[in-house]
Amino acid sequence: MSEHVVSPKLYVVILLALLLGTYLTVTAALHDFGPWNIVIALAIATTKAVLVVLFFMHAKYSTRRTQLIIICGVFWLAIMLFMTLGDYGTRSWDQQTSSKIARPVPSALHAGAPRT
Repeated sequence: MSEHVVSPKLYVVILLALLLGTYLTVTAALHDFGPWNIVIALAIATTKAVLVVLFFMHAKYSTRRTQLIIICGVFWLAIMLFMTLGDYGTRSWDQQTSSKIARPVPSALHAGAPRT
């Protein structure tokens, strides 16, 4: 099996892209995008992770079996992110429902009960 030789210029370009991603992460953290905060942060983090895996971990030049394992991992990550964002997006539904439910009053606070 022959090793693939990557140009140092490519590493510099990837490094600059990762530095840009870090700058975007810091800039996004300083601004309020409302409900899009988590989506923007995850998009930037995912892009940076893909660059690291493809080029610094040499996944782009690896065997098909290794690429399949990586794709399965990314697919599993997508499932987990989908479920997390689904939970995050429906939390307000739970708060709206729970505010409509009558809450029981403790027995000590009923009318006529002696207060201590």
